[in-house]
Amino acid sequence: MVGYLILENGQIFCGKRIGVNKDAIFEIVFNTSMSGYMETLTDPSYAKQGVVFTYPLIGNYGVMYQDTESNRAWVSAIIVQELAQFSSNFRKECNLEDFLKQQNVPGLEDVNTRALVKIIREKGAMMAMITGDIKNMAKKIKKLQNAKINNHVSLVTTPKTKIINPKGKYKIALLDFGVKQNIIRSLVQRQCAVTLFPATTNAKFILNKHFHGIVLSNGPGNPKDNTTAISTIKKLYGSDIPILGICLGHQLLSLATGAVTKKLKYGHRGPNHPVKYLENQRVYITSQNHGYYIDEKTINPDIAYVTYRNINDGTVEGLKYRNKKILTVQFHPEACAGPQDTAYIFNDFLKVVKQHYAQRS
Repeated sequence: MVGYLILENGQIFCGKRIGVNKDAIFEIVFNTSMSGYMETLTDPSYAKQGVVFTYPLIGNYGVMYQDTESNRAWVSAIIVQELAQFSSNFRKECNLEDFLKQQNVPGLEDVNTRALVKIIREKGAMMAMITGDIKNMAKKIKKLQNAKINNHVSLVTTPKTKIINPKGKYKIALLDFGVKQNIIRSLVQRQCAVTLFPATTNAKFILNKHFHGIVLSNGPGNPKDNTTAISTIKKLYGSDIPILGICLGHQLLSLATGAVTKKLKYGHRGPNHPVKYLENQRVYITSQNHGYYIDEKTINPDIAYVTYRNINDGTVEGLKYRNKKILTVQFHPEACAGPQDTAYIFNDFLKVVKQHYAQRS
């Protein structure tokens, strides 16, 4: 069945419908992964976004539910050059086409994704829609230009507090702005008892629980939209508890301490982004998924200093906070899917947590 991708600027791509047959409006972005499509589809940071996969063949190893990063698909749509008709993997539980239908996700294949990504790189991320016809184009384009998507975090955060691995030695509070499961697994593997809190949780409530450390998770959308979370983080910052911020958590902590975030032209999304650690001048390949960055000029040098920098565009990829037990990174150290080069960041955080734990014991 023929389908169309209409961009906010009026450009149209024709393709073949895949997944569920329905119309959808979303922000269109691209991901440069060669594998890991299951992790991408189920990453809450992709809420309200349609993902263009730059790799030409997607779905060739099928679907393994164990590899998902949440309990559902969060993408609004996928656009691929070719969806594998046959998948082969000894762990396979179903085909990607079946998964898309189960998860109510529409998509297109037979799309010239190379040309499409060039447009996004030149024009920037924009609103788009998948539809079955191109009638009333002026009306459709106006609808896209007027479309607003907000309150992303409220869609993906846990509705209630959960405790994972309650027998763990170190008590970690994890504020859920759209957490990936591998962040939780990475903490549990390091003897942590993780308490998952909704994004709107009151700071006083968290501080009264006497945690040994706090993690601010990744998540979708514009960080400035999260005014309640920013207010909470200001109060958490005022404590002496060790804090690790990842992706959106990194941005929210910077906003809470007076810095400014801005939108990237087309974002960083994929497992192949080189980042330099300024303390030892080593370059690491990182997994990333974000559309905003911290404006370095707005960081108060008396509050924090840059620890990691993106090799491609020079943007801030990590901060350490002066006179605080706080470190934050823009990339994903849990990297699932992606390289494990920076998993040591969890170890660095746990070293600080252990010292804090020893002082409290």
